[in-house]
Amino acid sequence: MSAELVGVGASPGVRASHADRDRVVDALTVAAGDGRLTAEELDERVEAALTARTLGELSALTADLPAATGAPSAKDVVRIEQQGGSTSRGDGWVVPRRLEIESAWGDVTLDLTGAVITHDVLRIDLDMRGGTLRLVTPPGVVVDTDALVLGYAKIKSRPAGDSGTPVVLRVEIHGRMSYGRVVTGPRRRGLGLRKAPTP
Repeated sequence: MSAELVGVGASPGVRASHADRDRVVDALTVAAGDGRLTAEELDERVEAALTARTLGELSALTADLPAATGAPSAKDVVRIEQQGGSTSRGDGWVVPRRLEIESAWGDVTLDLTGAVITHDVLRIDLDMRGGTLRLVTPPGVVVDTDALVLGYAKIKSRPAGDSGTPVVLRVEIHGRMSYGRVVTGPRRRGLGLRKAPTP
């Protein structure tokens, strides 16, 4: 259960968020309702969850419990195919192991700030002509474009916070970008992305 709750590939030393703590408390409550934890165990673990500082501390609280049936699972491969349109993925989307993008004269925005990260590497196979591939990256996400072939295209990267932050996700972009650009970096202040459903 712990891997599902905090994300496979997430470093145990990464600081826990309020949402991380809430997910663990919810899971402990369900486990107690199923008879897997006594009332005393529930109280102890909930108190520990609410004061946990890292994902590793939270994982330990659910390590002996079965995986939650409602937890999001990542697909191995997700494909985005469009012509002349725009696609975006926002808060809560589950990052797959591999993403295939085929786009002509349209934009694709992948906001990783509030994404559910279940692998430590995301490979993007890109076939894009015109438009912009934009990756919104929080601290802990690095983007590698060394394998990307550019044809009258450019890459614009902005650092996403402190370089000492542990790497949670490595994004490797392969393929070709023609007559467009790849933009990576943190979200600009005052700009928000609407939540977009995953396919």
